[in-house]
Formats: sequence, structure tokens, C-alpha cells
Amino acid sequence: MNSTQVLSLLGGLALFLLGMKMMSDGLEKAAGNKMKKILEKLTSNRITGVIVGAAITAVIQSSSATTVMVVGFVNSRLMTLRQAIWVIMGANIGTTITGQLIALDVGVIAPVFAFLGIVFIVFVKSKKLYHIGYIVSGLGVLFIGMEMMSGSMSGLRDSQIFMDAVTNLSNPFLGIAIGAIFTAIIQSSSASVGILQALSMSGAISLHNSVYVLFGQNIGTCITAVLASIGTTRNAKRTTIIHLMFNIIGTVVFTTICMLVPFTDWVVSLTPNNSAAQIANVHTIFNIVTTLLLLPVGTKLEAIAKKILPEREDETQDEMSLQFISPATVVNHKLGSVSVAVSQIHNEVNRMYKLAVENVDLSFEQVLHYDEKAIDKINMNEEYIDFLNAEISKYISSIMSMEMSEKDGTEISMYFSIISNIERISDHAVNISGYSQLLQEKNSMLDETVIMEVKDMKRVTLAGLNNVNLFETHIIEEKFHEVQKAEERIDEMAVIYRENQLCRLRKNESKGDISVIYSEMITDFERIGDHILNIAEYMSA
Repeated sequence: MNSTQVLSLLGGLALFLLGMKMMSDGLEKAAGNKMKKILEKLTSNRITGVIVGAAITAVIQSSSATTVMVVGFVNSRLMTLRQAIWVIMGANIGTTITGQLIALDVGVIAPVFAFLGIVFIVFVKSKKLYHIGYIVSGLGVLFIGMEMMSGSMSGLRDSQIFMDAVTNLSNPFLGIAIGAIFTAIIQSSSASVGILQALSMSGAISLHNSVYVLFGQNIGTCITAVLASIGTTRNAKRTTIIHLMFNIIGTVVFTTICMLVPFTDWVVSLTPNNSAAQIANVHTIFNIVTTLLLLPVGTKLEAIAKKILPEREDETQDEMSLQFISPATVVNHKLGSVSVAVSQIHNEVNRMYKLAVENVDLSFEQVLHYDEKAIDKINMNEEYIDFLNAEISKYISSIMSMEMSEKDGTEISMYFSIISNIERISDHAVNISGYSQLLQEKNSMLDETVIMEVKDMKRVTLAGLNNVNLFETHIIEEKFHEVQKAEERIDEMAVIYRENQLCRLRKNESKGDISVIYSEMITDFERIGDHILNIAEYMSA
């Protein structure tokens, strides 16, 4: 190859990968949440799980992206390990669609796709059509890149060094290793299979030489899921193990078949004049047959994964950790990552809120019935809430630069605002708990009237907190009005209780230091109401 051909190859590869990214970004903004909901709800049955996995991967043209979503959902407990198995099997089938499109030689009309997409991007104001334009133009750019790669590689047929190297690829172990390593580097089996098809279209490589590379590419695509599983739960890691097992078992089966029977000769005979179709057909047959073989024994794969990665005795829920968020699931900025991130943040913020509500309940109870153990529990919860506030904030900051839909961006910004209010609610609860300690140290008892006021504070505050349901992403109007009423009631009570305390002071019915402590408690009570209303307002926006 001369320098011009090398530059053309690099340019073609760049356009191919750019086209895939454009399609990914457009789909993320247009349908990221829809795909997330489909994966969450339609995967209980093994057949529907396979169909859903195949359909979504066929649309987004990346089994890596689907698998990353699945790992994230298993980590967030939105999907079980068993459900994940069926989706992964389907994803491996769906990823073959790119190869089949290339084999159809739609590259002839690729410029039309690119131009039509650009028209939507530049001249159409509709956001929906803008995203569709990104997808369509991405498809066109992808095939233009494919044509460039194929044309630049035609000179390789005349290179003796290259042809000698290609001959060595017929060695199963070498071919599988090269395919796996190359795909792991570029993290896309669709792209690596496309490059293999470009080589075959140029006449530089035959199916007999490339079949083992193709098998290896199926293994190499697992690297994205491996990276996504770093720092996740045991079940999320097991999802990755099952993905690896699927492709390794398939590779072993088909390598054995190729060594024992003329499998490649049969595939070539199906489309003797279309080398790209031959590679696409092997890729499709590999994944469909492997799925059919493993579908009846999917639960056995689950059992094997649990044996390979058993539960650890030293794992404990008492240690501070993120239960739902796994930063590695979005590190590769794959399609669907933002949808996974939103689900993870949603669950983690809900957990943080429950801890804050528990602290408010315990703190008021401390004033009424002092308990040293409860003080320790409140302080432990407060440390955990501070930890979650810092970690969730870091996580949100790390994904804000990613391509996302307007809805996802709004939701993530909402959570970023909410967590600071949750943290402040817990701070005020700790303050109230601290006042109970001061009263205990001073050996001071609250009179019956004050005790009744504190009970009312607890009742109204918990009612306001319980009207905010962070299981949902939006507060209904009825509940929002209830929160508003609770906050207004808290403000009214604060005014009344301060006046009552002044009256007791004037009548010499309360000590000055006790009065100061109680006034501070009323202030914290009032501030908690403000933060509850803030959260409700963010959820109603």
C-alpha cells in the first residue's frame, strides 16, 4: 500500500466510526429512555427477552451498548441476572444487522442518506427530526467510510507480505486472538466486522482465511461490558461473565465445526459472488445457532456464573458504598449509558432520602425520649448521607458533558439540586438530636406543653416528607399542594411556638438556657419545611 492508500484507509475508518457515533448520539437523544423502559418491562420471559435484546441492538447497531445498559440495570436491581441472560443472547443476534446491511451494498446510495440527514439537521427546526437527521446522516457517513476502506485495501492483494500474513490467519488460535484483540481495542464488533468485510470486498482476504478472526471478534466485543462491570455488584459482574461464556462457547462450537466439516464452503456457496455477505452470514449463523443451543440451558449459565463469582463473606451493607451507581457503566459513553445513569441516580437519591427521613423521625423522638443508641444511629446516617451527597454529585458532574436528551438532562439537573436539600434536612435533624443531648446534659425536662408542641412538629414534618415520593420522577399536583400546605403550617407553628415560649419566659415558667435551645429547635424545624418544599418544587418543574 502506498501513502495515498494508507491515508484513504484511515479516512475511511474515521468516517465509519464517526457514522456509528452519529447514529448512537442521535438514537440516545431520540429514544434512550424508551429503550430503557422496554428493557426494564419486557424481559421476564426468555423468548421475549431474546426478541427485545435483538430488536434494540438491531436498531442501535451495538451489542456493547445493549450489554452496558443491561449491566447497569442489573447493578441497579431493575433487572434480575436471569432476565439479563436472555437480553444478552438477543443482543448478539441483533448486532449482526450492520454486517447484513453492508452486504446489501446500500453504500451506492450512501451519499443520499448523508445529504438527507444533513438537510434535517441544518434546515428543520423540529428536535425530533433533528435527531432523526443525525441517525440518517450517520448511516450515510458509515457506508461512505466503508466504501473508502474497501477501495484503499484493494492494493493489499498485490502485497506478498500481507498475503503471507493472511494465510497464517487460517490458524484457529491466531485468528481468534487477532479478532478478539482488535475488537477489544476499538470496542465494537460491528465496526471490526465491517472492516473485515471491507478487506473481503477488496479481494484481499477470503472467508476461509477470515472465519476464525470473525469468531474472535465476538469474544473481543465483551471488553466493553467487562469495563462497565468494574465497581458494580456481584450480579452485574456475573452478567459480564455470562456474556463472555456465550461467545466463548459459540467460538469453541464453531471452530470445531469448521475443523471437522466444510462449513465455510457451504456458506460461500450461498452467495458465491458476494464476499461481504459471506462474512455477514457466518456472523449471523454464529449468533443465532449459539443462542438456540444455549437458550434451553440459560439457567445453567446463571449457576456457573455464580460458582465462578460466589458471594463474598466480607461484603457487608454496613460499609459506606454506592449500592446502585456504578461510574464504570458510563465511562465509555456508549448508547444507553445516560438512561442507565438516570436510573442509577434515581435509586441512589431515593436511598439517601430515606436515610434523611429516618434521621428526622429519630431526632424528634430523641427530644421526647432520649436514647444514646439512637444518637449513634443518627450520626451514622448523617455520615452516610454526606458520603452519598459527595459521590452522587461527582457522578452527576462526570456525565453532564455526555450527549443526552432534554428530558434526561432536566432530570439529572433536578437530582443534583435535590441531593443538597436532602443533605440539609439531615443536618437540621442532627441539630435537633444535638439539642436533646444538651437537655440531657443539663438534666432538664421539657414541660407538658412543650412536649405536645414537639409531637406536633414531628407529625407535621413527617407528613410533609412522606408527601414527597422519590420513587417517582415527578410529583403529582395533589401531593405538591399537600407539601405547600405542610410548609405553610410549619411556618405558622414556628411563629406560634416562639410566641408561646416568650410567654413562658415572661411568666418565669421556663429557664433562659432551655428557652434558647428550644428556639433553635424551632428554627431547624422551620428550615426542614423549607427544604421539603424545595424538593417538591424541583420535582414539579
